Amino acid sequence: FPKGVPWVRYHGVYKDLQINIVWPGKDTLFGVDSVGTVSASLVTYASIQALKPDLIINAGTAGGFKAKEAGIGDVFLASDVAFHDRRIPIPVFDQYGIGARKTFSTPNLLNELGLKIGKLSSGDSLDMSPQDEALILANETTLKDMEGAAVAYVADLLSVPVIFLKAVTDIVDGNKPTPEEFLQNLVAVSAALDKAVTEVLDFLNGKCLSEL
Repeated sequence: FPKGVPWVRYHGVYKDLQINIVWPGKDTLFGVDSVGTVSASLVTYASIQALKPDLIINAGTAGGFKAKEAGIGDVFLASDVAFHDRRIPIPVFDQYGIGARKTFSTPNLLNELGLKIGKLSSGDSLDMSPQDEALILANETTLKDMEGAAVAYVADLLSVPVIFLKAVTDIVDGNKPTPEEFLQNLVAVSAALDKAVTEVLDFLNGKCLSEL
């Protein structure tokens, strides 16, 4: 990676799989985790250029909508991704702003592991403005995060398949404040995500992409 960036790469072999785990690291100015679509885009681009992966797994946490039957600790495989905070009210640009994309299809993985499936929407705010909420509802979104659609954009640009595993830390349309619920559930939900990622890797081992 370029000199001076905070990104961190862990790598090794799991069974017959060459694994790279890339973490955006801490922001060099504020010292907090580098979250959001800008950091995700840069890290995804740099990782594809440097590592030439066959497949990207974007594993992380997300808010879920109880109206779409999401519960705390549920792990979803995203079927679609879109942005909910890029509002450009000009014909065609409006659709470009939303950037809706289908994810890489993995029917066998879905059936084997019994994961839930739903649409993922991404934006750069932890909270949800009325405008964001309207677009999220219009897109029939199940999950809300701060990275996924940006990762999908870069992966699509560079023709690398990507799948999205998202574990629910908070209920967006629930009664608890999002920051409070997120922090309360983060540790336990991260453990559920860890288990799901391991199961996905076990499934991937020895298979080609067409078998997913």
